[in-house]
Formats: sequence, structure tokens, C-alpha cells
Amino acid sequence: MAGFSVATNSYLIRANLWSQQIKEVLLDDLNAQQYVDWLTDFPDGTTFNIPSIGLATVDNYSEDTQVNYRSMDTGNFTFTITEYLSSGTYITNKMKQDSFYMDKLISTFVPYQHRAIMTRLETDILGLATAGGQTASDKNAINGADHRWVGNGPNETIALADFAKARYALEKAKVPLVNLIAIVDPSVEYALNTLTNLTNVQNNPRWEGVIKDSLATGMHFNSNVYGFDVYVSNYLADANETITPTNGSAKTTAAGKANIFFAAAGGDVTPFKGAWRQMPNVDSQYNQDYQREEYVTTARYGVKLYRPENFVVVLTDNDQV
Repeated sequence: MAGFSVATNSYLIRANLWSQQIKEVLLDDLNAQQYVDWLTDFPDGTTFNIPSIGLATVDNYSEDTQVNYRSMDTGNFTFTITEYLSSGTYITNKMKQDSFYMDKLISTFVPYQHRAIMTRLETDILGLATAGGQTASDKNAINGADHRWVGNGPNETIALADFAKARYALEKAKVPLVNLIAIVDPSVEYALNTLTNLTNVQNNPRWEGVIKDSLATGMHFNSNVYGFDVYVSNYLADANETITPTNGSAKTTAAGKANIFFAAAGGDVTPFKGAWRQMPNVDSQYNQDYQREEYVTTARYGVKLYRPENFVVVLTDNDQV
């Protein structure tokens, strides 16, 4: 009597099944662009100038003597549109005809191209810590306070003293201590999570309930550190430098990340200036020569450090995890 079994009817069994779902990459938060003062009065051209004026000086005066007339210092901040980016892809007619995933595939083109450009923008903003923002391998002191140094934790990791020192540097530079922000590498969160004086809540009960699970929820710390709201980012710039601080001996990062600290006080105090000449714009067309649909997103912008006095960089090694 004939029957059905796997051994005799394997051709009736689908050995491989394909899901209707496409696995997409995980995306993290992009935070830096919200801390840029975006110019709106830059209608054309590629270069924008913002003049600056210093403070008046004061002299001792004696009766019936000539007053000293002094000019005030002036300067000029020059901002330029530097980036012209594109992100493009295509899908052929044959692929459209044969692919089961054609609709899902096409629906990812525009958002993924937009994400690619915005990720580049995030990297450019945070990269001002090493490119065009400060002088590398230098303490970048302002009013006697360092604005760039290597972390004071073990093996050039972060220490709580670095947060206190960053606050001190901003205060010495006369920056309003409003909405203090720190953007740090995940290795910095790890270093803080494992600091003995934090994890031992008997010695530091202030951190009880914060450190027992983790210092951060997602990309944001549960509690501020010395007034800084702290965000974690994977897009901070690499920095391998030797810096001699004002007080202390030279320290070197071997696999460093440039963590940044500033006051997001808004308006003219914000440390970064930026301008869009063209926001991300999508074009698509059918190319009959290649029998395919082409999609491209383009954008033009520029970002630059505007207030070095409102910008502190702490370099930490990220190879200690």
C-alpha cells in the first residue's frame, strides 16, 4: 500500500522558505545637529562673514589730564559652504520583474539615502573636535583654563574630575552654564559604569538607583554629571595625541576618542554655526539606455566651530573595554 513519507516524497516539501520580511540594519540616534545654530540669512553665495567686536578698556584718570582714547578690538568670523554630498542607487527592470522583494526594496531607497547624508552631517559636527575646531596636541587654554586634555582616569579613560574640569573651563571662559551638554563615546559610559566610587553606593548614595542597572538609558544618561546632560554617540572623532596640561605631566591617547562638552544656551552662544545651501533633495528618473530606475539624494551644507570658548574636548582611550 503506497503512502507519503519524507523519504519517498521529498519533492513535496519546501526545503528553504523565504520570509516576507527584510532584515534591516539597526540605527542609533543622531543628536549633534540640534546643537548647531543654523543660519537663515544666507540666501546665496558660498561664504558668509560675521564681524565681531571686543570689550572696551579702562584706564586710571587724573584730573585735568588727557583721556586715553583707544579703539576696541574687532574680528571677523568667516563661514563657508564646504560639503556637496550625493547618495544614489538604482534598480533595473529585470530586478523589478524577478524580485519578490521589489516593493520593499524600493521603499528603502529614499530614507536610507537621507540617513546616509544625515549620518555624515553628524560625523562632521562631532569631527570639529579634531578638524578645524581646536589645535591638536595642545591644551587650547582660554583665560588660563585648558579646553583640551587627555582623560584623568586609569589608562587615559574618563574620570569624574574631567566633568568638573570641563565645567570649570566653561565658567572661566564666561560661558553661561545653561543646558550643559556632554557627548561621549560608549567606552566613556563603560568607564563610568565601572568606577568603584559610583558602583559602591554605600560610599556614594547619590548614585543609588542610577548606577545599579546602568548609567544610561538608550543614548542618554539617566542623571546628569556635574550639571552636564550626557549623551552617548558612536560618531565621535578619533584622536591620538600627546597633551601637556597646565597643571600636570604629558599624557598620550593610543586609541582615543574626542568627547565634547559645551553649553547649549542657544542663539549666539551655541558653539557651532551651520547653514544648508540645499537640504537633502531626492531626484529620480528612468534611464532607458540602462533600462533602470535611478534614485539620488543630494545636499549642500557647511558647519564650523563658532565659539571655541564654549567647546571643551576630553580625549579618552577606548581600548580599555
